[in-house]
Amino acid sequence: MKNFLRILYLFTLLFGFQHNSNAAEKVEYLKTDWSFKGLFGKFDRSALQRGYQVYTEVCSSCHSMKYLSYRNLAEKGGPEFSEAQAKAIASSFEVKDGPNEDGDMFTRPGKLSDKFVMPYENVKAAQAANGGAYPPDMSVLVKARGGGVDYIFSLLQGYEDPPADVILDDGVYYNKYMYGKKIKMANQLSDGLVEYTDGTNATVEQMSKDVTTFLMWAAEPHLESRHRMGFKAIVYLIILTTLVYFSMKRIWSRVETEV
Repeated sequence: MKNFLRILYLFTLLFGFQHNSNAAEKVEYLKTDWSFKGLFGKFDRSALQRGYQVYTEVCSSCHSMKYLSYRNLAEKGGPEFSEAQAKAIASSFEVKDGPNEDGDMFTRPGKLSDKFVMPYENVKAAQAANGGAYPPDMSVLVKARGGGVDYIFSLLQGYEDPPADVILDDGVYYNKYMYGKKIKMANQLSDGLVEYTDGTNATVEQMSKDVTTFLMWAAEPHLESRHRMGFKAIVYLIILTTLVYFSMKRIWSRVETEV
């Protein structure tokens, strides 16, 4: 019995220590109002278009979005650029194609059907250009990271000078929202870095929110249609439940009368 109590005591101490350690490491992410949250949530079209601009001008030099095509930019539920705008965006990129009749590869202006242009030819090229680190694809990044949009939004604003007791290797930066608080990506955003076409003030917070909104849409392109379908399903179930309730009430009232 004494041995059992000792084991139970040690287990309690160990579990309590781990729980306190996890609690100490837990970080509260920055919060903001996301227009797409909730049953009636919708993407802010202007935010999506600004977010695409931030991705193109800041992120796309290192990070790919291999699951997106330029035609997606004009589709309903997304940034909803006009078809002409989407075509102009696509044609501004050089796409490798071929082979031609001579068996050679060639480049041409992009088309709506093309996937987003990759920043590197292959993984090795990406690692060589980034000190051995491989910049992750951003297509479903929001879904692949714990904390989702709040984590990405916070990470982009979390760069700070490291505490005195933290030693960083060359090419490593301190970010209080990164797991382990160390990250190989340098701070990419600064106030006024992007000149928004709609005149919005491009603060670090605004750019972080816009590009995170764009990444959320990239990971959940059918979010709005799912919300609409979910609302219709709830209304249907409410009506069905009401009809069943009154039908059963009417049936049982007849049974009670006959009895």
